Amino acid sequence: MRRQGPGLAAQGAPPPAAPAEAGGGAVGVREPLRTEFEFELPRGYVDESGTVHRTGAMRLATARDELLPLRDVRVRENPAYLSVVLLGRVITRLGTLAVVHDGTVENMFASDLAFLQDFYRRINAEGHTRAAVSCPHCEGAFEVELAGSRLGES
Repeated sequence: MRRQGPGLAAQGAPPPAAPAEAGGGAVGVREPLRTEFEFELPRGYVDESGTVHRTGAMRLATARDELLPLRDVRVRENPAYLSVVLLGRVITRLGTLAVVHDGTVENMFASDLAFLQDFYRRINAEGHTRAAVSCPHCEGAFEVELAGSRLGES
């Protein structure tokens, strides 16, 4: 079963034809491809001067982003280090930091690292930053947007 949704079509199927207006123009316009997604860390990265950085952005990963870290000696010695190196490549902005690299990710709180790993999986594998949840009180099901919001807030 293939997922379909806004901007997504089943693989192997031709894109749906856009209905034409009376003037001959297309009514349905596809959403532009988003390549960068905003996020807010649950705790925040604390730099060497004590400044807390919470908001940032992550871009979609390329095949190169996933292959190059496999050559890294640290990853060869400890495969768990792969996510640290990979996140250091795809995080484009974090607070007011001039540059984000694997050393930055290495010094994040574990809860922020777990958040970023899940965020990476959502935008690269699933193509969106929404999560299906249910209300603990009424058990009603709904979706929440994870990008740009803090955990526990809706």
